[in-house]
Amino acid sequence: MKTPRFWYPQPGDRFAAIKATLLSPLSSLFKAGTALRKRFAHAYRSHKPLVCVGNVVAGGAGKTPTAIALAKILQDCGHRPVFITRGYGGKGELTCVDLAVHGAADVGDEALLLAATAPTWVCRDRVLAVREAEKNGTIIISDDGFQNPNLAPSASILVIDGQTGIGNGRIIPAGPLREPLEDALERAAAVIIVGTKDVQGIAKKVDIPVFRGHLEPSLPKGFPNFGKFFAFAGIARPSKFFATARALKLVVAGTREFADHHVYTEDDIDALRLEAEVRGARLLTTEKDAIRLPPAFLDEVIVLPVKLAFDTPGAEADIANLMLGR
Repeated sequence: MKTPRFWYPQPGDRFAAIKATLLSPLSSLFKAGTALRKRFAHAYRSHKPLVCVGNVVAGGAGKTPTAIALAKILQDCGHRPVFITRGYGGKGELTCVDLAVHGAADVGDEALLLAATAPTWVCRDRVLAVREAEKNGTIIISDDGFQNPNLAPSASILVIDGQTGIGNGRIIPAGPLREPLEDALERAAAVIIVGTKDVQGIAKKVDIPVFRGHLEPSLPKGFPNFGKFFAFAGIARPSKFFATARALKLVVAGTREFADHHVYTEDDIDALRLEAEVRGARLLTTEKDAIRLPPAFLDEVIVLPVKLAFDTPGAEADIANLMLGR
């Protein structure tokens, strides 16, 4: 689904507040359901370090690029990290991702991105995934699962988008929060704020380590940064991708947004081809979207990958120590 706009209201948008207020009773039910799950859960504690990388809102905050960046930090320290993930958009069966065999329909798009960096286990039951991952590495990174009461991480890292923060501060479905920010911070060992801004001043409100980072393009060799582009994306916040393209001084002649994890149909592909042709532009998309495109169509699309870069001096060493319990 697309992120509801009223979750992140613009100044003076009275209708956004009305929608959120009307949905507040359902938020109470969501909170009650979350509390019930926690009460009857039996959290599994791995005998290997288990780092959970999650967020407090529904939708993208930069968890997957952050998880990949953390794995690379650990690899530089001589460790063998292993990812676990639910595999949203895939079958949810216990699977060790094989890039030569599996596609997004099997294991989800995020799992394929993770597997390009380190071994990745997918399962809707995260405890099963952890038990398999324990056999294959020295430390486990869970991409999401911050609110999963069945896991007892050795360290949890909360990722927050600095531009949007926690939106209107309400619980799903009245707002984007999966739980109150205060509750999430009680379980977090650190916060990573992604983006050049911190519009809600979250860094000043917490008393745990805060690291700053930003998503920057990781341009492949020979990237054609000339001419016009028609950009499309099926991620939580497509506008972030479009802004990244424009920041590179690419001429974005048009854009189209799809829901997060959108499965592209033939009609979608025909429409995108037409949009680009009408504008005399080439198609441009994210690395995550590219995984979900048919190979034949992918040949017609330029892919713009991004990576997380830390702005806080010494962040890599400090985060490594935090993950390893030093």
